[in-house]
Amino acid sequence: MKSKLNLFLISILTTYSIAFSQNISDALNYADNSYQGTARFNSMSGAFGALGGDLSSIAVNPAGSAVLNNGHFSISFGSDTKTGEASILNTENNFDKKNITLNQIGGVINFKNLEGNSKWKKISVGISYNQSKNNFNEFSVFNFSNNNSVDSYFLNNAEGLRFDQISRFDGESITDAYIDIGNVYGYSHQQAFLGYESYIIDPVVFDNSNSSYISNVPDGVFNQSYRSISRGYNGKLSFNAAFQYENNLYFGFNLNSHFIDFDNYTILNETNSNGDSGQFRINGIYFENRLSTFGEGFSAQFGLITKVSEVVRLGFSYDTPTWYTISEQTSQYLETSSIVDDNDITDLYIVNPNAINIYEDYTLKLPSKLTASTAFVFKDFGLFSFDYSRRDYSSIKFKPISDIHFSNLNQQISVRLKEVNTFRFGTEILADRISFRGGFMIEDSPYKSTVVSEDENIDMSSNGFSLGIGYKLNNTIIDLSFVRIESSKYKKLYDTGLTDRINLDAKNTTFTISVSSIF
Repeated sequence: MKSKLNLFLISILTTYSIAFSQNISDALNYADNSYQGTARFNSMSGAFGALGGDLSSIAVNPAGSAVLNNGHFSISFGSDTKTGEASILNTENNFDKKNITLNQIGGVINFKNLEGNSKWKKISVGISYNQSKNNFNEFSVFNFSNNNSVDSYFLNNAEGLRFDQISRFDGESITDAYIDIGNVYGYSHQQAFLGYESYIIDPVVFDNSNSSYISNVPDGVFNQSYRSISRGYNGKLSFNAAFQYENNLYFGFNLNSHFIDFDNYTILNETNSNGDSGQFRINGIYFENRLSTFGEGFSAQFGLITKVSEVVRLGFSYDTPTWYTISEQTSQYLETSSIVDDNDITDLYIVNPNAINIYEDYTLKLPSKLTASTAFVFKDFGLFSFDYSRRDYSSIKFKPISDIHFSNLNQQISVRLKEVNTFRFGTEILADRISFRGGFMIEDSPYKSTVVSEDENIDMSSNGFSLGIGYKLNNTIIDLSFVRIESSKYKKLYDTGLTDRINLDAKNTTFTISVSSIF
């Protein structure tokens, strides 16, 4: 019999993957930097690169804080509703998800140079927090028929693996075996272990050296129910410094701390009436997976704003790549039922590892971004502003690249993703103490249309419009905004085997209220 000491020694000598299921969809979710902000910022679709003068404008162009003439504090709360249609195979399902969020909070202090002959007019320092648009928060339930069973997931993970690497020692508990197999060999081996212990798969030959497997799930039609619940957020905390030089030049920088907190819970329930009477066969599978992701990241931003004339302003900003350190945990539960004799008596098999997989941290590098902006400001009337951003999603990198899963994933990213263009337009009309605002945005799909694959026709572009109103009373400003963004995305049931795709066409509606104080 092998010993735990021998297993420990093997774990030192064996290189196993620290990854388990990261994919392109994960990378795109983490890379989304469409942050919510103040109601004024949202109502003009975030087109603030050449304007400044708003706490959330710092997230676009760090020079924006120096445009403020006084100290400024604001806090914003939002009501975020995600509605739309989700479809898989020939089944459609409507969804409706609501959240109350803290969109933004921050403040800026200005230090004016009182020396009248100095060209340096002002220094601004500030701190601002902006939350993302809650692209993690989703809920979907499907009931559908499928010609493919989830048994293919376990078969694909098991194929090529030695039988003694996916099975228990004599007298070993399921929990101990699950943990040991994960520590020594990795995630795929654990999935094969679950499939074998639940009788979904068997080795072709019951021999330790066997590396081929068969399924005990008969071919046919399968009734499947899939439930997915995800919640979480990503946000950015910016530490800002900006300067005004003479009367027409502003420049600044941000040091940004990024956060990811994400949970995903899925359940697949599958039943069938396939196979012949008297044949041992699995007729029911219940499979739970839970993923928790935590990430901390760092980036910097540099920007400038110049007043070309009394009317025209130009802005330029550069966002460095964002470097994340990400931690992940998973837990699983599997239950199967079988027909065991001619009388169709059903047996139940429960494989509950009752354990949490804690994976080695990995690094994710998200791409840099360039933004060019133009604004036309008309005193006592209003303004028009335009932002253009470009970001190369094909440069996303998972590390360490020595990990074979990450190496393959990075290759897929470089082939399938591309540079993304984002256009934002905003306007504001002044009427005494009241301001009326509007805007729209358009963003390309990150997928290359020329890539020939099962995902060839994916359109993950997004577009939206925004409206808002503001009222100024002395040193207090109250702003309201309405934002509607339409987007599409997809997710696969599993990364291998049962890879049917859920398509999501979503409409995000956000109402935001902001209260700002000038001091």
